[in-house]
Amino acid sequence: MMKSRIGVWLIGAQGGVATTTIVGWAALQRGLAHETGLVSALPLFAHLKPLPWDRLVFAGHEIRQTRLYDEAMQLVRQSRALDPSLVEAVRPDLEAVDARIRPGTVWQVGPAIEKLASPDVPRETSVRQIIRRLQADLAAFVRAENLEHLVVVHVASTEPPFEEGLLPSQWEELEKLLDQADCPLPASSLYAIAALDSGHSYINFTPSLGSRPKAISELARLRNTRHMGCDGKTGETLLKSVLAPMFAQRHLKVMSWVGHNIFGNMDGQILDDPRHKQTKLASKDRLLGEILGYRPQTHISIEYIQSLGDWKTAWDHVHFQGFLGTPMVLQFIWQGCDSLLAAPLVLDLVRFTELARRRGQTGTLTFLASFFKSPYETAEHRFDRQYQMLETWAQQVQAASPSTQQSL
Repeated sequence: MMKSRIGVWLIGAQGGVATTTIVGWAALQRGLAHETGLVSALPLFAHLKPLPWDRLVFAGHEIRQTRLYDEAMQLVRQSRALDPSLVEAVRPDLEAVDARIRPGTVWQVGPAIEKLASPDVPRETSVRQIIRRLQADLAAFVRAENLEHLVVVHVASTEPPFEEGLLPSQWEELEKLLDQADCPLPASSLYAIAALDSGHSYINFTPSLGSRPKAISELARLRNTRHMGCDGKTGETLLKSVLAPMFAQRHLKVMSWVGHNIFGNMDGQILDDPRHKQTKLASKDRLLGEILGYRPQTHISIEYIQSLGDWKTAWDHVHFQGFLGTPMVLQFIWQGCDSLLAAPLVLDLVRFTELARRRGQTGTLTFLASFFKSPYETAEHRFDRQYQMLETWAQQVQAASPSTQQSL
């Protein structure tokens, strides 16, 4: 008898992060790659029995006309981030996923993203129609692949900022906006509603609005499903969440913290538009004040340098005050392949979210805070303490009676 499978539906299914995630998954299930970079593969979590790689099935929504193989080869040629022989080895897997990708939506995605969209992407005038179409795509995938559950992960480009305070805090009131011709909700929130309203899990790996509004979080609880976000913490901000507590715990006053980021992938191209960049800057700048207890002068820049491809370089300059008021400086350079830093975290989030479902957890999965720059419903930004939240959750799962957990 075929074992039940879990679906992974990627929003932005042929972008850099999604492509690398799918290549990585295909390589892992074929035994062509090690699990380096995967938190869920640490010995600490072995007792949780994370889902085996061959039990995952991938599909998604995309607004561009492209192919996963072509996107993977661009990472080979332009960024030298993937081994071409590995891409060739998993090409059948990429083509199988391509066949399951459906057109997304460009509703309120922002001008830079909309320019990338294919003319074939439907342009509905009703948000309710968009959500129903997206839900039909999800339902068809679940039926066709006979899936036990579906985890929807948003890895599309960053939308412009949204004033969340303008939205009602209850789902009953927010739902009424879906019938208005001028519904302000961006695409990321429509994907979230489509997923959660159907009982699927939703993870927002981007700084876009997604499921952050209180009313959408309520929808997750009403439908007995789960969600978490936002903005995957992969590079410079990860280091900030590790280093800032050091200054606080040594009683060293941070006077200023400057971060300069350069990279050349599609994410960088989108963030070259100031309207989209503002959302990312807000997410990256939030944690220092929370960790230090005061707000030093900060400056963050993000610049698109096309020749760099997927390689991101961050240079940080930290000016701090030591004993007797003596000023001192810490500088560091972080260089990493953007998609290859993000992809394993996407796979981790799918596995941990599926484990939470198996345990019967619903609502906001705050124990996943260490994966995000701006984690939902928690004020804890120190990486070590966020990771302790994950450890504590794992210990609680282990201590739970086996009768309360579904078998694989």
